[in-house]
Parts: sequence; structure tokens; C-alpha cells
Amino acid sequence: MMREIKISEIEKNSIAEELEIEPGDLLVSINNKFPEDIFDYYYLINDEVINIEIKKPSGEIWEIEIEKEMDEALGLVFEEGLLDEPKSCRNKCVFCFIDQLPKGMRNTLYFKDDDTRLSFMHGNYVTLTNMKDEEIQRIIDYRIQPINISVHSTDPKLRMEMLNNKNAGKIMDYIKRFASHGMTMNAQVVLCPEINDGEHLKKTLKDLAAFYPYVQTVSVVPVGITKYRQKLSNLRQFTISECNDVLDTIQNIRTTMKQTHGTGFVFPSDEFFLRGKAAIPDTSYYEEFTQLENGVGMLSLFKKQFIDEAERAVCDDKFEKRISVATGELAYPHIVELTGKLMGKVPGLKIKVHKIVNEFFGDKITVSGLITGRDLITQLKAYKNESVVLVPENMLKHDEDVFLDDITLEDVEKALEAKVFSVKVDGKEFLYKLMEK
Repeated sequence: MMREIKISEIEKNSIAEELEIEPGDLLVSINNKFPEDIFDYYYLINDEVINIEIKKPSGEIWEIEIEKEMDEALGLVFEEGLLDEPKSCRNKCVFCFIDQLPKGMRNTLYFKDDDTRLSFMHGNYVTLTNMKDEEIQRIIDYRIQPINISVHSTDPKLRMEMLNNKNAGKIMDYIKRFASHGMTMNAQVVLCPEINDGEHLKKTLKDLAAFYPYVQTVSVVPVGITKYRQKLSNLRQFTISECNDVLDTIQNIRTTMKQTHGTGFVFPSDEFFLRGKAAIPDTSYYEEFTQLENGVGMLSLFKKQFIDEAERAVCDDKFEKRISVATGELAYPHIVELTGKLMGKVPGLKIKVHKIVNEFFGDKITVSGLITGRDLITQLKAYKNESVVLVPENMLKHDEDVFLDDITLEDVEKALEAKVFSVKVDGKEFLYKLMEK
């Protein structure tokens, strides 16, 4: 039986759009081969001349020869993004956030992925512990890069203990292998107090720096602790002084890398600065913002975008608006500072910023991206006169207006009797939404 892949979307101004391929069409083959997964698909289209077969809903088969640039995409988006089932993680990491989730959340949140294909498509970080040697070789053969690797420690024994996986000690062998083939990587370290910090962190960063430029960047993020850690290893948060010790360790490596390679190389997440009560660096510190999705440089970039746009903002004297903003504890003082400056420039604009305490996960979780719908409802219900409320987009599922606890944006609106809008975590977009008439 002929296998087919359903096309769900066509990217604008793409080859597929020009060829009048449409959502609902089926991809039958590329160069007479069927792609087994997304790696196969990108490998098969990576040529200057390819032949594809498309099946229309009517059953008609289109055979199309395409001439393009070697690495030019076709613009096809598939209903099943991986073209295969995602691979689950077999690790039992001491810091695993999913193990700390309560019942009653979105079902997809309980799936532990460790799939390199998701790393390639969405920037997910993978441990490489769940891969066979032939899968590692396929990444090399197909030139799938950059590879985003959850390293945590370069000490084989410690990494095996942290991930509870006997294969975890091979991490430096994999990194050497990728580097020897000219493959690029980004690394992540989830830092746990008294486990992989201190001298262990120094060793990890030094070992990874030795593979620059193949290891392009390293992010260091603190372990997240919820109140649902029953029957799990005893972990705690970093203290203020420990956060600053981490920042000092990172800065020492950054200084060396700046002198030798012209790059900071290692980037701590915003949480270390905020928890350590240290000044947030300006945007030049973060260079290309490669690790933005890890919460690295997000606040610095947001503030610059907002301030730059506020300087250009023009509003008539009659402009009047009342609006509320909900955010997490860590970002709260910075949002208050920014909105205060804007109100000073636009007297008719009244902004109330609400600090949402994370009752759902516990008060140790202070980032806005982990705030649930029920916490929003509970803590904002007292404000009867709030007619418009803004929430950051990272509180919601990336492709749907649903919070982590399966409460929808519409549910929140009904409960608060207010219009609730999500806005991108982008200072410019945030300002536009505040000033929107």
C-alpha cells in the first residue's frame, strides 16, 4: 500500500506556494523514496534538483521536478511534524521537572521527550543517552545541526548519577565525535546546588570550551523546584550568595573566552541575575541571543525593545486608557519600572501590574511561563474594575490559548468578566498593546 504524508500548511512565498501545492494535499515520494521521518525528509530535499509526487484530494497525482538552491526548503508543513512517533526519554534525572508535576494538567505535559528530531525542529535539548550508535551516525551523515545537548556535567560518573542512566557517561565521546566531523552544537547545564555546581561547573565549562567553535554556546539554568517533589531526591533552590558564586564562575570562563575567541561562550539564565539581585546585563552581553528559549537574555532584550520603542512613542493629549498586566514574581519589579516610565510620558495611560504568586506549583516557581489559569483567576478576581488584562504569551500553549492546567483563555475571561489578551514576550509588541486604542 502506498504511504502518504498529509500536508497541513504551506509557508508563504515558498516553492510549494508557487507550485500551488495546498493544505490537505499528500506527499507521496521524493526522488521515488518515502521519507521515514523528518530527518529523511530534509536529507532527501537537500539537492539542487528533486522530483516529488503530490496526491491531490481528488486522487490526481502531480509529478513535479523542482530546481532550487541546495539548502532551500520547500515550504511544506506536515500534520505529523516528525513524520513518526516521538521518542520518549528513559532517563530518571534527579532534576526532572515532569516528575514534579501534579495531576490535572495537559496530557502532553507528562510526555518526556528525548528526541533529536525535536531538537532539530524546535530547539529542544536532548541528552543523547537514548540513541543507538547508528542514530548518532545518521545525524552526522545527514548534517543535522546545530545539535542542542543537555550536558549538565562532563564528569562521566556524576552525569550517570544525575541522569540515572548507564549510557550518560559517554557524553564527551559524542561531543568529540560530532566535533571531528565539523558538526556544531549548543549545550545546556541544569545546575543543582551541591551536585554539579562549584568545581564541577568549572570543569564542565572548561571541558566544553575546549571544543569551541564546534560547541558554540553553553547556557546555565537553575533547577526548577515545585511543591510536588514527594518521593524524589532532596533538591533546593540556590541562595542569593550561591547565585552570585555561579555568576562569578561563569564570568571567569567568559573573560578567558572573550580574550581568546572574542565570544562570551557561556550564558547564565536570567534567573541567576534576578535571584542573586544582580544587575541585568545589557543586550551586548548576550551576543546573538542563541539561548533565548532557555530564558537567557530574555529580560534584557525585552527591556531594550520596550525602552527604544517608548522613546519613539507619540500620543495625543486626549489619549486615555486603563489596562492591567499579569506577570510572575521575578519579572514583576521590571514590568513595574517599564510601565511606570511609559505612564510618565503618557499621562492618560493607567497601567496596573499584578504580581501572580504561583500557588499551583509552589512559591519557589517565580517565572511567568509557569503561571496557571486557576492562579490568574484566583488572584485577579478581587479586582472587579479590571476590564482589560494582558498576559505574556509564554503562559499559554504555543499553538493554542490554553494554560498549563488546561484552563483556556476564554475560561479566564468568563471568570474575571474581563477581556484577556496574550501578548508576545517582546518589548515592542508589549508597548503597542498597552498603547492600542
